[in-house]
Amino acid sequence: MFDSLTEKLNAVFKKLKGHGKLTEQNIKDVLREIRMVLLEADVNFKVVKEFIEAIRVRALGKEVLDTITPAQQVIKIVNEELTALLGGEDSQLNLSGRPPISIVLIGLQGSGKTTTVGKIAKLLKDKGRNPYLVPADVYRPAAIEQLQKLGQKLSVEVYRPKPGEDPIMICQNALRSAHISGHDVVLVDTAGRLHIDEELMQELQRIKKTILPNEILLVADSMTGQDAVNVASKFNEMLDIDGVVLTKLDGDARGGAALSIKAVTNKPIKFVGTGEQLDALDVFYPDRMASRILGMGDVLSLVEKAQAAFDEKKAIELEKKIKKNTFTLEDFKEQIQQMKKLGSLDQILGMIPGMTNMKGIKGLQPDERELVKTEAIINSMTKEERLNHNILNGSRRKRIAKGSGTNVQDVNKLIKNYVQARKMIKKFSTNGARRYRKGRLPF
Repeated sequence: MFDSLTEKLNAVFKKLKGHGKLTEQNIKDVLREIRMVLLEADVNFKVVKEFIEAIRVRALGKEVLDTITPAQQVIKIVNEELTALLGGEDSQLNLSGRPPISIVLIGLQGSGKTTTVGKIAKLLKDKGRNPYLVPADVYRPAAIEQLQKLGQKLSVEVYRPKPGEDPIMICQNALRSAHISGHDVVLVDTAGRLHIDEELMQELQRIKKTILPNEILLVADSMTGQDAVNVASKFNEMLDIDGVVLTKLDGDARGGAALSIKAVTNKPIKFVGTGEQLDALDVFYPDRMASRILGMGDVLSLVEKAQAAFDEKKAIELEKKIKKNTFTLEDFKEQIQQMKKLGSLDQILGMIPGMTNMKGIKGLQPDERELVKTEAIINSMTKEERLNHNILNGSRRKRIAKGSGTNVQDVNKLIKNYVQARKMIKKFSTNGARRYRKGRLPF
């Protein structure tokens, strides 16, 4: 996400670092370039103007001009102002009140409302909540069936509308049903339109007046740039929304919507969608996003993803195997599967400080297909072969290549990588503890 914006801002900062001492003219030149980069990223013109002015006031003061590292100070100011622009602090869902509390999701057709309902339900369920899904979109063909399928996938109950129920009645009856069955959060999937119209707004206003939701979340497609900002402004004007969920952020290289929406609507971005899977929904942290946009990585999010993805019990078992030097190809495959839970390799690299600038370098561009190929090759092995790679002779390798749709060279390459990994693990297990005891890092 935001690859183009990050790349251009890093180019500007690189030039800035080339100056030992900064003059007012240097700073004005940098601000002019940042302004152009943001406008090219489809950020709202008024937002850009106010953002640049805020940086200018601080950058031309003693805070920068009288310091030993003026370039670093300017970058620090940009980071702080960018964090403020994105909302300053993360905004949590309001889940207080007598259950069941209701959260209504609104937005245009195609923005990803129904999928987002499923994603939020998963997030809440993982935190010990008991969500209830309500299909209040009676107009789009198969909208109710789509939500029911998501409910089945998540093992979350979905309200089944009765014949003749309109969206208002569905919401009323669903709240009553949720109360009886002991659900504490009701997620309402409302109807969308291709564009905002009076009929849609009246229906949403009636739903709001009837069920008095704790939260009204607008689901907006970040790929539409300033159109998403305009849509957010209109919905906010008519319904006084509580926050925004930006979808398809993984495909948004420019970032105009994310950088404009809070400043224009004065409503926070609460979540961002980063993929199609039901776990591809992240809480929006303005400071972390600012760091990622500026190529500084986001280690905290990476650590949180790792903690959520990796099984603690399996990690302990793996540690024992490493100590005994019994790390097999089966374990190798399990580690690949755990890594895939973190997201795409591109996303992982984007969270590591300094790696954003290296993604374009030949040989460092991550290739997801290699992981798929590796998994296919290991899956084509027998259990005995996975547990003992030494029995993999020529004929076995040919059979594995044929079964995995690869060639013998691919199989040989995998085994070579695995053997090297075993050697490194063995070296770490024998030398690492000794180095730690001496207070030195094991690398």
